[in-house]
Amino acid sequence: MLNDLQKRTAQAIVNVFETGHVRGDYACVTLLAGDSGGLTYGRSQTTRASGNLHKLIDAYCAAPDAACATRLAPYLPKLAARDKALDTDDVFRACLREAGADPVMRNVQDAFFDRLYWAPASREAARLGLEDALSVATVYDGFIHGSWARMRDRTIEAAGTPASCGAREWTQSYLQTRRAWLAGHANRLLHRTVYRMDALRALADEENWRLDLPFTLRGQRITPEKLWP
Repeated sequence: MLNDLQKRTAQAIVNVFETGHVRGDYACVTLLAGDSGGLTYGRSQTTRASGNLHKLIDAYCAAPDAACATRLAPYLPKLAARDKALDTDDVFRACLREAGADPVMRNVQDAFFDRLYWAPASREAARLGLEDALSVATVYDGFIHGSWARMRDRTIEAAGTPASCGAREWTQSYLQTRRAWLAGHANRLLHRTVYRMDALRALADEENWRLDLPFTLRGQRITPEKLWP
């Protein structure tokens, strides 16, 4: 089981991948051409098309003292319908950015990303026997970025299970498998994300399986002091 520092470090890695910030950018609103997820928002960029943005905003609107709840609540039906029109709704996007500065939103996002992504990823890593912090971070990245299960199964087909080939060897095989998939994907937008696998592989090459700090990732120096507000 990871300690709190390792958990925060693993999450910081994905935060840097998603928004370029160690603690994440809670107000970040992004819309990339070719991204099937549509509008993405928050610390680790949850998506409109998945329906998870609706879950996040619904939780925020239900939270006591949420400063932007009255302005965001009317958008909940469209979010539930995964309405594409929200992607280019400037008023909605401005509300999201403003809400990102609200401490209530930050707390809601932390709980949301823990519940929907970190907890399932941790359970999956434990089920597979992946105990190293770097391996758990790799699984978490797959849950956040998408297509974890497909890449997991493809890695097992090619290299065997973590139990048969070794947890660290399996993690490295997964990173190689996923990098090849991203680099060759029909959606050229994904080609630009191979850096995620390169960064994780660099940590493995350095034998930093415990995610000992400090280290630099994508130009961001990750230290214990940067992981807490």
